[in-house]
Amino acid sequence: MSNATQSWWAGTTTRARWTAVAAGAIALTLIAISAVVWSSPSSPVQQAVGAVLDEPTREDELIEERGKLLDQVVALKHQLNQSESGLASLTTERDTLQKSLWSAEGELEAIAAAQAANAGSGGSGKSTSGKKTATAKPASSTVNWEQPRATPVEEPITAPSRDQLLNPSSKYFGMYTEQAPFNWATFDDAASRIGMNPGFVGYFGGWDENFRVNAVERSWETDRLPILTWESRRIAAKNDEVNAPEYSLPRILDGAFDEYLHQYARDIVATGLPLGIRLNHEMNGVWYPWSEMDSKGNPINGNRPGDYAKVWKHVHDIFEAEGANDLVIWIWAPNRVDNVPASHKTPEYLASLYPGDEYVDWVGLSGYLRPAYKADFKPTFDYTFGASLTALRKVADKPILLAEVGASEVGGYKPKWITSFFEGLAKPENADIIGFGWFNLAVTTYVEGERMTNDWRVTSRPDSLEAFIAGLTAEGSGFATH
Repeated sequence: MSNATQSWWAGTTTRARWTAVAAGAIALTLIAISAVVWSSPSSPVQQAVGAVLDEPTREDELIEERGKLLDQVVALKHQLNQSESGLASLTTERDTLQKSLWSAEGELEAIAAAQAANAGSGGSGKSTSGKKTATAKPASSTVNWEQPRATPVEEPITAPSRDQLLNPSSKYFGMYTEQAPFNWATFDDAASRIGMNPGFVGYFGGWDENFRVNAVERSWETDRLPILTWESRRIAAKNDEVNAPEYSLPRILDGAFDEYLHQYARDIVATGLPLGIRLNHEMNGVWYPWSEMDSKGNPINGNRPGDYAKVWKHVHDIFEAEGANDLVIWIWAPNRVDNVPASHKTPEYLASLYPGDEYVDWVGLSGYLRPAYKADFKPTFDYTFGASLTALRKVADKPILLAEVGASEVGGYKPKWITSFFEGLAKPENADIIGFGWFNLAVTTYVEGERMTNDWRVTSRPDSLEAFIAGLTAEGSGFATH
């Protein structure tokens, strides 16, 4: 019996028991040691396990990144909301500074031209207005100190006569762009993409500026008729600046600017080069200081009924006295009549602003394709210009220049409108329209409290440009294709 109960690893029962006790103690010790190792923070095992447990998953990283981005979006929206309130004034301030910059650049060019002319005339101080100089090239790069230097050769800037310009053989296509004619960069870029050299360049001037000789000379150097939109206000005035007492129509009629106007006319005569003048345009609206009254019949800028036409005659008479009207094409150009207050839409009101056939060479018009705010809106030539052309023809039997036109991309109607525009110009009943000037700029403004950018440029989109080129070069369009 006793031999049967002995363990294989102990010779006797007693020894086997003690051996089992010892083995149990050893096992308990090992368990205790293991527990200490696993639970100790400094143990390699615990650190390895902790590293695995603490490692963030890709989902955790994405959640954290999304949270940071949301915080950034909230912060940016807050900044945007704070800046929106002052955006309109900043945009207007930018426009004002840009006008001042262009004016200063033009004056610098004029001074540089005068200095160059004075140097070319040996310091005699004689004006070379209306002339451009070309220096003969040397025969070789070797300098011969015994030979005299080549003298500048004056080449006159030539232009068609006023009569030729008044009765063109083809229709005018002109453009307004940034800084032209003082800088041709954007003008020439658009012209090259269109594939045609515009026949006139439009630009703006104020009554605080002297006559810009360089504008006229630079225009004719590129075979373009300069058309000055001449505004009786400061060149840097904001577009919404209606009150300008210094430039009120009664003050002009009282002779406050007579000396300035006489000198301006004499400077035009000195160039011997023709130009168009669109004096105080869109006079049938309510947004300029030369407008006579607002929508309620109240005077604007101290002006009186009938003053506008009187001022036009006054300026024209001074130019006549100085001989400048032999060079100037006078363009009387209201705004489209359906986009003015009801009190200003009547034929009688428009007629009251017309100075008379003997004071006007062309009648003009401003008209744009704008976003569709009216229920009867149609992206067509007739909708945009029909009523106004009828009104113009009742006032005067004169050639018509669509002096300032453009089309916005808002709404997606631009290519269709451009096609209709050229189709309308080609109709026999519109044969008295001698051309148009495209306002080739993108302008950001506030419309009914909302910020909006109208991209009037011909090149705003490929389909708009394609429609423009097709209309301009279509057979029977009447536009010169060179």
